Amino acid sequence: MSDLHQEAKKKRAELGELFIESQQDFLLSTAEEGSYYPPKHIVTVSGYITNDRGEVLLVRNVHRSDTLEMPGGQVEEGETLEEAIHREIFEETGIAVDLIGITGIYQNVSNLIISVVFRGIFKSGEIRPAEGETSEVLFTHINYENINQLITRPHFRSRVLDAVSPNYLPFEAFKVRPYELIRRYEVKKEFS
Repeated sequence: MSDLHQEAKKKRAELGELFIESQQDFLLSTAEEGSYYPPKHIVTVSGYITNDRGEVLLVRNVHRSDTLEMPGGQVEEGETLEEAIHREIFEETGIAVDLIGITGIYQNVSNLIISVVFRGIFKSGEIRPAEGETSEVLFTHINYENINQLITRPHFRSRVLDAVSPNYLPFEAFKVRPYELIRRYEVKKEFS
């Protein structure tokens, strides 16, 4: 809290009760009465993470054992995208990463899921599966010849292919009141 807010709280305590009754009103949607529903979208993150040999980190999720995929998961309430990707990768694989940028945003309209894919590099840790979540964790080379055998689900495959030769998207994370830029990923192109 700011010094001004602390001072105001102190003065308020000195004055005692200032009102007998209070009421709180909430703004309603401009939509027709009774037709507004809060958003139900789920935001997820995943990471295209490479090591110093150019291998890609993949996991086999226990609930989707038919395919390998990039590690990731749901963003928790109050969590930033960056916090979520770091947490999910560590939980599923046991490693820490450095992030480079965002390579894509994807939407599953059937389940109302928005997925943000980060690209990053291995920083530290020993890979290991997460009990009850991942049954296999590995670094492996991915190319156009083997991707169909490794990643069998088309929507996971397209996200990996977009991240292989990325066109990074701009991204900013900031706080307001007062405005404070926390992180910005610049738009850049990577050529192999």
